[in-house]
Amino acid sequence: VIGAGHAGCEAGLALARTGQKTLICTTTLENIAFLACNPSIGGTAKGHLVCEIDALGGEMGINADKTAIQIRMLNLGKGPAVHSLRAQADKIAYHNEMKKTLEKQENLTILQAEISDIIAKDGKICGVRTSLGEEFSCRAVVVCTGVYLKSRIIIGDKTENVGPNGFKCANSLTQSLANLGFEIKRYKTGTPPRIYGSTVNYSKLEEQLGDEHIQTFSFMTKRQPKNVASCYLCYTNEKTHKLIRDNLDKAPVFNGQIESTGPRYCPSIETKIVRFADKDRHQLFLEPESLQTDEVYIQGLSTSFPYDIQKQMVSTIEGLENAKIMRYAYAIEYDAINSLQLLPTLECKFVKGLFCAGQVNGTSGYEEAGAQGIIAGINASLFLRNEPQLVLKRSDGYIGVLIDDLVTKGTNEPYRMMTSRAEYRLHLRQDNADMRLTTIGRKVGLVSDERWKVFTNKLKQLEKCKKVLNKTLSPKLVNEMLIKYGENETSHGVTVENLLKRANITAKVLKDEIGLFKGINNKVLDLLTLEVKYEGYIKRQLAQIEQAKNMEDYPLKADFDYNEVKGLRLEARQKLNDIKPLSMGQASRISGVSPADISVLLVYLKSKNSK
Repeated sequence: VIGAGHAGCEAGLALARTGQKTLICTTTLENIAFLACNPSIGGTAKGHLVCEIDALGGEMGINADKTAIQIRMLNLGKGPAVHSLRAQADKIAYHNEMKKTLEKQENLTILQAEISDIIAKDGKICGVRTSLGEEFSCRAVVVCTGVYLKSRIIIGDKTENVGPNGFKCANSLTQSLANLGFEIKRYKTGTPPRIYGSTVNYSKLEEQLGDEHIQTFSFMTKRQPKNVASCYLCYTNEKTHKLIRDNLDKAPVFNGQIESTGPRYCPSIETKIVRFADKDRHQLFLEPESLQTDEVYIQGLSTSFPYDIQKQMVSTIEGLENAKIMRYAYAIEYDAINSLQLLPTLECKFVKGLFCAGQVNGTSGYEEAGAQGIIAGINASLFLRNEPQLVLKRSDGYIGVLIDDLVTKGTNEPYRMMTSRAEYRLHLRQDNADMRLTTIGRKVGLVSDERWKVFTNKLKQLEKCKKVLNKTLSPKLVNEMLIKYGENETSHGVTVENLLKRANITAKVLKDEIGLFKGINNKVLDLLTLEVKYEGYIKRQLAQIEQAKNMEDYPLKADFDYNEVKGLRLEARQKLNDIKPLSMGQASRISGVSPADISVLLVYLKSKNSK
């Protein structure tokens, strides 16, 4: 495994835990699971990914719960499909805990070394070579290089060839990937300044507290993380905006110094001011980096302005007038590959045993990286065991949506997961990630006996609850409770299921008020409540999934030549031959392939099969 960021850690652990002798090489041990940008895990759609990584048997959720200093559920004012868990993690503790986990893992070795070459022969992986000339023989390689390939940090007109936080970058591997046949792209991302917390006037800011008694990332977490830190909300103003507009000629993103593509959904503050010129202010969040440091992260103030403009910009913000900068903001450019050159298993199309995961595939974010890392690790292990590899469908999870988007549509900018990208999002909730994926994780050998026991116990509890739903309760038993929770009384017997369909009644309320569901875990009760309340919508979505199943399950051969199908338009033939979809469903989502093309292809294949 090349790299020990969030993708590398998940890939390495997945391989080692499924019995493969695994080596993780990283340019420095200090960057293991390093939170290079914001000190948080989760967020809108990203929280879903973390729960899914956990359900498959991954580590990110466990580590996030263990090191959280504040935890919140976002979007509670909206429907359950978009409720998203987000935790402020202790940046230092997160790195230390994950490093400890890797060090203790059987079958896993960590080595501080820069991989300069991937060695392949006759289209198969043979080994890797370090910059010191040391060689390791292997049958599979997982590339998880993050933003370290030929990375360059930019602050004003000053540039430095280093990775995030000044860590050593990897300068040789890009050429090796290009020699193997990969198309190389150049992307950019950025970070905001970090300031001394002790120099902030918090009395002028809006405090953002954590939530109590909410879902955790990991289904294995027994103790609720404690909220021991606060975040604070502040805003830019006209003074800030004028300073930025007056100095755009000094902004590398506008003066031509940066030519690479940045993330559309996480732009620099100077891009925001230009793009949204009508807005008189922009939200900023102050987030503590760790309990072990006074460093505070200004989320939303990402920039590559020179240091003097950064100082002035921070001082224009109410509450930060006297704030001192501890680390200057910077933009970072790096190399990535074209994700269309990968199969839905994340294996390279032209080198057997070569897998790629994380930001090297053109994504942004720790959670997207970890999600790809666990799938690449699982599939590298299955490849080594000569077993069929795992392809998660879009209806299986956000991970399936993420990977399908990358290998079917590709990306021309750093890709970020959002709930709007998933067409089955009411089915793909955080709370049921284990119901969707733990059986799959068990089948591929990654879900431990301990995790399987927790999961099967949950199934038993849920089954026990469902038997209670048809029970009819008398008005005498329920009316006092209904009045207490703002519901209309009933004059006749009512089933538990119908009670749960009332807006203010939950399974936990029935447990606390009238003694139903005794001995049942509150997380199971929350799941039951949601499934009963949204039963009609969930059934409709499951029917849509079933309807699409025929297309998703219709296999296509990876070596099929679409030039054989004369009825296909030229563009469709070219796109299908480039991407080589593994199913008719994937083929139907390729840009440039029309429904008419799919019909022609289906007729051709059915005719060929009947012959």
